[in-house]
Amino acid sequence: MIKSMTGFGRGSADGEHVKATVEIRAVNNRHLDVHVRLPQELASMEIAIKKQVAAALKRGRVDATIGLERGTTSTYSVNRDAVRSYLDAIQVLKDEFKLAGEVPVESVIRLPGVLQSGSESSGTEADVALVVTEALTAALVELVAMRAVEGAELAAEMSGRLDRIEALVPDIEARAVDLPSQYRDRLDKRLAELVRGKPLDETRLAQEVAYLAERTDIAEELARLKSHLTQFRQAMNGETGETGKRLDFLLQEMNREANTTLSKSGDVDISESAITIKTEVEKLREQVQNVE
Repeated sequence: MIKSMTGFGRGSADGEHVKATVEIRAVNNRHLDVHVRLPQELASMEIAIKKQVAAALKRGRVDATIGLERGTTSTYSVNRDAVRSYLDAIQVLKDEFKLAGEVPVESVIRLPGVLQSGSESSGTEADVALVVTEALTAALVELVAMRAVEGAELAAEMSGRLDRIEALVPDIEARAVDLPSQYRDRLDKRLAELVRGKPLDETRLAQEVAYLAERTDIAEELARLKSHLTQFRQAMNGETGETGKRLDFLLQEMNREANTTLSKSGDVDISESAITIKTEVEKLREQVQNVE
């Protein structure tokens, strides 16, 4: 089934002391064009990220934004200069005032400036790469699902337009059967006006009618048009990649057949049907621009 090129997906993944979030948006574009916004620390992953996107999508302008949150662990260090200063000061007090006793460690570490707190980020490069990949996968799954839903809606609309085109073909074929006799009647009437009562050369008249009928025969155009309609439906229901390009090509060919039918036929009803087909084909081309 066909997929739309527009959609949005969001994914997140948690690892040990690290979390990644990914938002990915896609809009129409003739080819696949991937743009990634990510923290500087993830710059080395940009190529791998683009490859992962390219494996899931075939066409469209894709913008992916990646965020990373790292957990932190608390650390403490001993300010040895402060401890040394405290102990020196305590020893001076003991010596000067003849004090006895020992200073417990518990008392020392409570003194201001003895213990200095700090923090360090956690999460290895492998952890980070894993959570980013998982978050991107989740975002792509959501994006592809949205594209499929919109693609189904597009397919339903296009199927309706194909039905309208197909309904016109039998009418054109029925009218085309009478074209030779119509040409003969018109030519007969015109010649009669020119010769003004003189006998007509029936052989020459038959030759002229046959010549005009051959030049205005639209059977091949109608056969090709029906073939293109069949191929269009098959492409819509197929699983091949870049379906949009295939559909766009088939619509160009349909438009060509409709133009030729319009130029060859002098029948008013056939001309009106050919114009209606051209109108439906143009509307289909607008819709196909959003097909992946």
